[in-house]
Amino acid sequence: MIMLAMLASCGKKTAGSILPEGCKLRAGDLVFRRGNGLTSRAVMLADRHGSYSHVGIVVDSCGVMMVVHAVPGEPDYEGDPDRVKMETPEKFYSSINAKMGEVKRLRGDTAVAARAARYALEAYRRGVLFDHDYDDGDSTRMYCCELVERAYAGAGRPLAGGARHTVHLPGVRIECILPSDICNNAALETVISF
Repeated sequence: MIMLAMLASCGKKTAGSILPEGCKLRAGDLVFRRGNGLTSRAVMLADRHGSYSHVGIVVDSCGVMMVVHAVPGEPDYEGDPDRVKMETPEKFYSSINAKMGEVKRLRGDTAVAARAARYALEAYRRGVLFDHDYDDGDSTRMYCCELVERAYAGAGRPLAGGARHTVHLPGVRIECILPSDICNNAALETVISF
């Protein structure tokens, strides 16, 4: 019986987390990752000043630190739409979805960070769908950087400000915020990079 279980598990890839043990997250922390997939590669091609393809925000969910982020192509169940979702930091940094990461924190102002986290948590609770048009002028749908920028702007401290990148896709031109527009803000300090 044991031999059968061992044979059945051969070839299956198990996911671990790249988040270092003991990393203490706080509400409002920004979590950046570079992914392994095609979407991550496309973002990295567009974002020549950055190291990351995705960003989320840490929230306090009943005393447990969780990550809220807007992401395409990571369904939790069959038929799950692309949306703002909440998951554990370990799942956010699953080795299936991430090969490197960084946690950043707003210098000094924990009240602003906490308000930004509450904004993100409300977007999750409202079931906001993912914005495949990358239109940060419309808040009914959001992409990852838009979610973080709206959360911090709503708390009185925009991080990307007016920074936008022009991304050219076949037949489409998009003006959007990219992870480096947020990550490179001098008001943020690195907690840990890995």
